[in-house]
Amino acid sequence: MKDTESAPTSAAQAALAARIKEKNESGKHHEPKRALFSSGERTKRFPLKELIKLCRGMASMLKANINTADALKYYGSGHPSVTVRAALKEAREHIENGMPAYAAFEKTKRFDDKFVSLVRAGTDSGQLWQAFDSIAHRLKKESEFKSKMRKATMMPAIIIFALIMLFIGAQLKIIPEIEKILSDIGQEPDPLSGILFKLSHFTKKVWVLVVGGLLGSVFSFLFVEKVRSAVTFFMMARWRLLRKLIMGMRQLLFLGSLEMLHSNGINLSKAVEISAKSLKGTPMHEELLTAGRRYLETGLPFSDAIRKFTSCDAQVAHLISIGERSSSLHTQLKLLSNMYEEEVEQVVNEFAAVVNIIVLMAAAGLITMVFIGAFLPIFLMGPKMMNGSGM
Repeated sequence: MKDTESAPTSAAQAALAARIKEKNESGKHHEPKRALFSSGERTKRFPLKELIKLCRGMASMLKANINTADALKYYGSGHPSVTVRAALKEAREHIENGMPAYAAFEKTKRFDDKFVSLVRAGTDSGQLWQAFDSIAHRLKKESEFKSKMRKATMMPAIIIFALIMLFIGAQLKIIPEIEKILSDIGQEPDPLSGILFKLSHFTKKVWVLVVGGLLGSVFSFLFVEKVRSAVTFFMMARWRLLRKLIMGMRQLLFLGSLEMLHSNGINLSKAVEISAKSLKGTPMHEELLTAGRRYLETGLPFSDAIRKFTSCDAQVAHLISIGERSSSLHTQLKLLSNMYEEEVEQVVNEFAAVVNIIVLMAAAGLITMVFIGAFLPIFLMGPKMMNGSGM
């Protein structure tokens, strides 16, 4: 009896073990592909140009009372970019599952903190379409700034790099040949040629380190956030125009978000907390959070908190103080936003012009160095060769 009962039991256990093994092997087979696909998708940021178009489209649809999930569906449907379709589909699914819009966008890990904070500002104020409209406007200004900077620096930078390589090539190839010719005909170099020959010997020893250091510095600045932040802080401390530009853009971002929130009934302390998140990763983020806490906990006027605990311009605290005393804070915040928008646009043009001049001066200096280092020794070699040949 025991044998007849144990046989089916053993068979059932064997079948169950086989199914579990098959399931595990199937999972092992598919899991790496799913993980790889997910990781590759999540690390790809939403393209800037597409983000501007998205914000404009979302602003128009939300203003027409189309809900956020449907607006994302309409915009993403049939879009030619796989990245855009995937990001909007993921955000829409999160919203349909009950997430607020800002949390849905943040969950995709494709949008930066500034975008998420402004969407949150619009969500909390009940004016999400205004948030998207504001984001589109700010991103367009940022895109224009980057375009001007590329035009001012790209071609001169390429020319400068080419001139550096030409100078190094002349020091490694041309100058040693001239030195060898003079040595073969038994002529001593003149003092200037002697200096250039020594420069050639020095260049031959260090050019690999110099070029590697330049390339490493450029790549570190472009791709390492800590390096970029340190360089930016150093340059801001020594270049007033750059500081004015960066501080203007930061204050514009903060004041625009604060004005939108406060004008739609969000209390000031919460509005400051949300708006400060748009500057996450900058020193002003912690400064503004500290000012907001002091305003909330101690009853200190917000203008005094801005003046004491932040690096905002004096005019920001002054106009906020006027708004607090006259109960017209919304009007003053709107005025400040417009002022900084005009000021930033002007400073961008000035900055691009100054950078253009600096880069062109550097190119002119390198051209002079190439001429002196490569061609001048050739001209000076002529009389020496004539003396060596007895002419």
